[in-house]
Amino acid sequence: MARSPPAAPPSAGGAQYAQQFLNTALSQRGPSALPYAEDVKWLIRNHLVALAEAFPSLHPKTALFTHNDGRAAHLLQADGTIPIHHAGASYNLPAVIWLPEPYPRSPPLVFLSPTRDMVIKPHHPLVDRSGLVANAPYLRSWVFPSSNLVDLVRSLSHLFGLDPPLFTRNPPPAAAPTPTNPSPQPPPPRVSPSPSPSYRLGGFPASPQLAPRPPPAEDPAEVFKRNAVAKLVDMAYADATALWTAREAEVDALFAVQGELRHRGDLVTQGVRKMGEEKEALELRLQDVMMATDVVEAWVAENTRRGNTQATEDTIEPVDVLSRQMIECTAADLALEDTIYALDKAIQEGSVPFDGYLRSVRALSREQFFHRALSAKVHTAQQQAKVASMAARAPQYTS
Repeated sequence: MARSPPAAPPSAGGAQYAQQFLNTALSQRGPSALPYAEDVKWLIRNHLVALAEAFPSLHPKTALFTHNDGRAAHLLQADGTIPIHHAGASYNLPAVIWLPEPYPRSPPLVFLSPTRDMVIKPHHPLVDRSGLVANAPYLRSWVFPSSNLVDLVRSLSHLFGLDPPLFTRNPPPAAAPTPTNPSPQPPPPRVSPSPSPSYRLGGFPASPQLAPRPPPAEDPAEVFKRNAVAKLVDMAYADATALWTAREAEVDALFAVQGELRHRGDLVTQGVRKMGEEKEALELRLQDVMMATDVVEAWVAENTRRGNTQATEDTIEPVDVLSRQMIECTAADLALEDTIYALDKAIQEGSVPFDGYLRSVRALSREQFFHRALSAKVHTAQQQAKVASMAARAPQYTS
């Protein structure tokens, strides 16, 4: 990520300057307003004021920041040095902490800004070749809103003290001029050789005491408090992760139920549509039946007024002799069946003697048999006449 050159540090430092500067910068509106959400500007101010109180070497300011995609924006930064303790000595690492647009919901961007005589340690586990602090554990586990800049700088100070990411090159030794008229001189005293590394720690902006000083002893209560807060944050993060996983499973189950309900809703809608179509068909059928009923009732009423005394059996006229004979045989068969049924009821009730019942049933059954036999013969004759009629009409269809 490209980074614009930092501006000169302000003349007034400390928490009072940070409060005044941030109150002015974050209260701006219109085109000059900083690109942060309104609901987190107060939290951003508190983070930077607390950082200025805990680390006076880091000063808040605004500067132009250029993203990888070429976009430029005026962002807040904390510019200065991060104090570290290494090998019993105190050093200051020049650094810039940028607050991107989504801060504090996303972690800040930390860059080391080495001077001309400094070099970044190759293959450092936390800092890449451009000076970006990309693999710090505190940045990877950033949690809104508990994470803050003070704990971030403390974590970086501790980690950089264990493995410093910046070194200063040793200047090459100047060659001694060769005298024109050499004169014999006594040999120089022998000095025991000492290793001379190609890089040495230090040389970057130092603390007010240039000479190394032992690190100050930390208050055990503060150490315990910091460790307890870190432990609580880790536990809260683990609980939030587990809760998120459980809620994801519940949401997936609810989505499945929603899909099933939608499918069943489609089935219900389809069933209601079919029932409506069937209702319309039945209503049409009912209208037809009511019309036919009206016609029949009108015919019955008309014939009743005429006083027609024609017998019921003469109302239907057979088309031929065979049909008339079939009607007579069928009527006689059914009449005999009803008579036998009446005799069965009478014998059960004891109305007729048993021997008379047997004689009557025998005679009626014999007569019913002849009617049924005649009915079968008439049916056969009707089938033959039907076949002959169809055969007579066959040449009409073939011509």
